[in-house]
Amino acid sequence: MNSTVVLGIAGGTGSGKTTVARAIIDRIGAENVAYLEHDSYYHDLRHLPLEARREVNFDHPDAFDTALLVEHVKALRAGQDVETPIYSYVDSIRLDETRTVQAKPLVVVEGILVLENPALRELMDIKIFVDTDDDIRLMRRLRRDTRERGRTLEHILGQYEATVRPMHLAFVMPSKRHADVIIPRGGSNRVAIQMVADSLEKRIDGLLNSL
Repeated sequence: MNSTVVLGIAGGTGSGKTTVARAIIDRIGAENVAYLEHDSYYHDLRHLPLEARREVNFDHPDAFDTALLVEHVKALRAGQDVETPIYSYVDSIRLDETRTVQAKPLVVVEGILVLENPALRELMDIKIFVDTDDDIRLMRRLRRDTRERGRTLEHILGQYEATVRPMHLAFVMPSKRHADVIIPRGGSNRVAIQMVADSLEKRIDGLLNSL
């Protein structure tokens, strides 16, 4: 019997995926969770000038090294620790150092497109889609990208119109049909999060008791 449960959490940019993930991790206990963010697996763009990096479509599936993420999830399921990339969103490059993620009973894989990739979906035991209104998601992205990623308002809105919204409609929303659970209103939906956490807690307790 597999001694690991893999949980996928998807949803549009600014939907509250990270809030949902953290709420579940708090309930299960961080000591029992291996947490992987798809955003850490962007391709390294150091071969491009900085201005050219700004023009890359970061919301398309091809922007991610999802094959590496799949390898890491498989390794964690097999009880092996992994070295995950650390990505600089300011410079659009991978840093030289990595982050060690230890194998744990629950593996949480979070990102806008984690339900879009068939190979990644195949590894998941539970799939969640966090569904939040577009205007709220845009406001959250504006705050995040100005504060954390050094973007200007003009750049964020231009990117949203050119790539974020089209890719959301083309790839993110269609992946919703693969979800086992849809959580409306993101991290504010405490009832839905509680139900998912309760189910996961029972499964994890069962795994730990069977070891």
